[in-house]
Amino acid sequence: MLEKIPLEAFRVFDAAARAMNFSRAGRELNITQAAVSRRIKGLEDHLGATLFTRRGRNLALTPEGERLFQRVRATLEYLEESLEPFRAGTGEIISIAASGSVSHLWLGKRLRDFGKENPGVSVRLLTTDAHSELASETHDLIIIYSTGEHPRWNLTLLMKEVLVPIASPDYLASRGLEPQTLTSADIATLDLIDYERANAHWISFRQWFGRIGSPLKGKLPRPRLTFSTYIMAVEAALRGEGIALGSLGLIEEQLRSGALVTIGNDRIESGFGYYLGVPRFRTLSAEAGQLHRHLLGEAQNE
Repeated sequence: MLEKIPLEAFRVFDAAARAMNFSRAGRELNITQAAVSRRIKGLEDHLGATLFTRRGRNLALTPEGERLFQRVRATLEYLEESLEPFRAGTGEIISIAASGSVSHLWLGKRLRDFGKENPGVSVRLLTTDAHSELASETHDLIIIYSTGEHPRWNLTLLMKEVLVPIASPDYLASRGLEPQTLTSADIATLDLIDYERANAHWISFRQWFGRIGSPLKGKLPRPRLTFSTYIMAVEAALRGEGIALGSLGLIEEQLRSGALVTIGNDRIESGFGYYLGVPRFRTLSAEAGQLHRHLLGEAQNE
């Protein structure tokens, strides 16, 4: 059906539906009121449906017209957004991808700071935990969980992954616990908050207890709460619901503010870390280079 309908008819319909007046729609599009009316009538004939009810000068959308308007408006808004990078006079749009935990806990604030210092530069952030989407070469920059090697990206370490149990001071105080005196055996008896491992290299409490050489006998402790994402586990710890595993580089701000504290003296380095990547086979724009330097500088200052 679409090949039989002039695409301009949808633009005219959109203007008429927003204005609820054919004359105003015509002025917006620089065509006459009669031309608007003809195009709406032609669209109705193609669709076999009435789109407007007319009572003198007053217009109203029919149920069919309302459904079409919602879809046409969404399509035109999407097209407008897609054309934004080609608009004359607009600056570079930098595309960066990072996982949900990195975006929420570390990257978001640094992007806001970069935006304040560079108001003419736009940044598009893709947040995903899917490795294939993170490493897509359509991005200008990526932050990826890695050992530091990738065939398509040059990687620079932002922070090593160092894992240690964490909790809010309120949770510990309510139980009369001193965080630095707790052993791994003590921690195992408390309210553990864990997350589901979507990557074989991620470490949850089971792997953590195993790597520290825990003296626990028998079964490893079962978490009281298990969330689908790491950030949800950290947020539960912030609310005082129990003890989560903290990746020190990601939660540095919460530790500095005192919202979270580390527990015990056992910590492990996983051998992985969070790396900032630039494409191996494509030169960065000047704006993307600025953001790259900004993020590296932020990491080095911590």
